[in-house]
Amino acid sequence: MTTAQDNLLAGTQRALLHRIAVAQSEGRAPSLVAAVARGGRVVWHGARSSMDGHAPDENVQYRIGSITKTFTAVLVLRLRDEGLLDLTDPLEKHLPGTGAGAVTIAELLAHSGGLAAESPGPWWERTPGSLRPELADVLGEQPFRHPVGRRFHYSNPGYTLLGALVEKARGASWPDVLRREVLEPLELSRTSVRPQSSHAGGWAVHPWADVMLPEPTEDLGRMAAAGQLWSTTADLARFAVFLMRGDDRVLSQESVQEMRAPAASVEAADVADGYSYGLGLEIRHRDGRLLVGHAGSLPGFLASLVIAVADDVAAVVLTNCTSGPLASTVGADLVRIVAEAEPRIPEPWRPLREVEPATLELAGQWYWGTYGFGLRVTADGLISLEPLSGTGRRSRFRANGDGTWTGLEGYYAGELLRAVRQVDGTVSHLDLGSFVFTRQPYDVQAPVPGGVDPDGWRGIG
Repeated sequence: MTTAQDNLLAGTQRALLHRIAVAQSEGRAPSLVAAVARGGRVVWHGARSSMDGHAPDENVQYRIGSITKTFTAVLVLRLRDEGLLDLTDPLEKHLPGTGAGAVTIAELLAHSGGLAAESPGPWWERTPGSLRPELADVLGEQPFRHPVGRRFHYSNPGYTLLGALVEKARGASWPDVLRREVLEPLELSRTSVRPQSSHAGGWAVHPWADVMLPEPTEDLGRMAAAGQLWSTTADLARFAVFLMRGDDRVLSQESVQEMRAPAASVEAADVADGYSYGLGLEIRHRDGRLLVGHAGSLPGFLASLVIAVADDVAAVVLTNCTSGPLASTVGADLVRIVAEAEPRIPEPWRPLREVEPATLELAGQWYWGTYGFGLRVTADGLISLEPLSGTGRRSRFRANGDGTWTGLEGYYAGELLRAVRQVDGTVSHLDLGSFVFTRQPYDVQAPVPGGVDPDGWRGIG
């Protein structure tokens, strides 16, 4: 069952429906719902169910597990943007007495604080949060498993600390702050801390028999900021649009872009798998496509939110079984189907309204030693320096207003580029972080470090 919408071609819609039908059938899921957003709004949603005629729609709630962490990260970034804290601050500065105060806020967001993956037993996801009423109960007597800041190690207690930090800074409960500062402004009216009608029940499907067992639905208490939320495909698709574009009522585009950047040192196996972690968001490289988002799971539920920013496509997948369909894989496939079947149409090229002669003079070919580069002045007012070979160091640069430019990405991020002029005003060379770029390879007229052999270029004689 699916609801057709005019925004996608019929063939694309059928391919999406086929993918979730296979996932529900082969994954033996009681139900599976999905949605796709493109161009800033939801363009498709679909559902499959084991009960004929009762497929859930886009407004039925499912538990979303660790996608909750992304919401908590948004609240922390809001505190930073308001100047109430810095991400480099140790937790102790704002939330003293936890026993984990040496960890910075950024390290907690990126799971690089060295904290344990789970709270001390019993299994916190299937037991009442009342068993862990205080932060000390969540952290245990030995909260650390690794040196602080040395490696990525996923930590649910770490996000419990971030939830407590939000409560301390705002003087209100995490659910109240979340509702007031994120859910209401973004109109996510079907996202809540506790289930609201109508919602799916969580099930465990027997691994060797086609029978099911109901899973308990516990209030996670102190652990809520790590995995408590219930939501719908419609709400999460809108949230995905926010994570692509930002919303100044909640968090700027620059800040959500910061969330999407790698922030943790990952292990070699993660590098091989194309996996890293930002500030509350997972980052994956799959099928040549960069994907951001988050997966979630709690007993009885699996969830995934996947975004391909470059394609302007996002997908949400929710299901109500403890194990079964690989929700992140399904979400990535839904994004791929849309991106490949209906590629994003680029905006029309438009020339610059005006360009300063001194900037235009820099355009063209440059050499760092014998490496060729091309410098372009782009329509967004930046300059771009790219290797002519197609591989190597590249960056865009933003003008500083004083004749210098600052690198925005890659090796040259934050580095200063300036055009060095001769007495007559003509450009001698470019200086980029002490590297000399000349119009000709090892130009004898430029101050090339180490000098240039006076006999010049030669063959083998």
